[in-house]
Amino acid sequence: MNILITGGTGFIGEELRMLLLKEGHNLVIVTRSPAKYESESAKNQQFVSWDDDLSVHMNEMDAVINLAGENLFGQRWTDAVKKRIMNSRVESTRTLVEAMRKAENRPEVFVSASASGIYGDKGDEVLTEEASSADDFLAEVCKNWEAESQKASDFGVRVVNPRIGIVLEEGGGALEKMLTPFRFFVGGPVGSGEQYMSWIHRIDLCRALIIPITNKEISGAYNVCAPNPVTMNEFAEALGEMMNRPSVFRVPEFALGIVLGESAKPVTDSIRMQPKKLQLAGFEYQFEELEEALADILN
Repeated sequence: MNILITGGTGFIGEELRMLLLKEGHNLVIVTRSPAKYESESAKNQQFVSWDDDLSVHMNEMDAVINLAGENLFGQRWTDAVKKRIMNSRVESTRTLVEAMRKAENRPEVFVSASASGIYGDKGDEVLTEEASSADDFLAEVCKNWEAESQKASDFGVRVVNPRIGIVLEEGGGALEKMLTPFRFFVGGPVGSGEQYMSWIHRIDLCRALIIPITNKEISGAYNVCAPNPVTMNEFAEALGEMMNRPSVFRVPEFALGIVLGESAKPVTDSIRMQPKKLQLAGFEYQFEELEEALADILN
């Protein structure tokens, strides 16, 4: 298949790209700096600029996967940062939708990312795709992001919005932030410890992003997480055991708030997602249990 990807050089995108290339698909990667990737040797991929006429490429695409967006972690959400976070997602999605609109032969499916943050802090409530959304900043980002992508359905493109949980793998994301204190024997739970984490191994995430391309029954939002979410206490304990380190140095939520402000919410909010649509579609996880995922990543 011919697949256009944005965010294809990022933490998730690199793994997704390698998976699709191994399956023999032809990829067009939209990036701000295509010249950086001229040395990439795979014959069935090319890198193009956001400044190019993307409608030309859309004419040849079977599917589009949109992962573009500024990183949420590692910075305080000042007004300027919030604007960048919002615009990086909404404007890039708008650009893709407009390119599809102009194309004579449009892609069949548009997989445009969203996030578990759309649900907000819901305690121990089990959240399927029918659960209500929140009204905080991250939820508003997700709602605007999804709404922009859904405009492609106006001209016949099937739109799906994977609501992605906390992605586990070394080299990025929330796990990388937690590994450092454990390495120095000062690791432990973040926040109350009672909040639920809806996690997923990066490999399973990438496989789940591909599912809607071949399974035409999937449309709209679908939760992308392992079927067994854990509390932060359980996560920290499992991580400590895997690294042979204690898990006793709790980072209080108020302290995290002082350091990170509102940007602490992705790890302090309790989001207990259930991947109902993926399960009904018969998706088979490689890593259903947290211990299996951590063992694969850290060993």
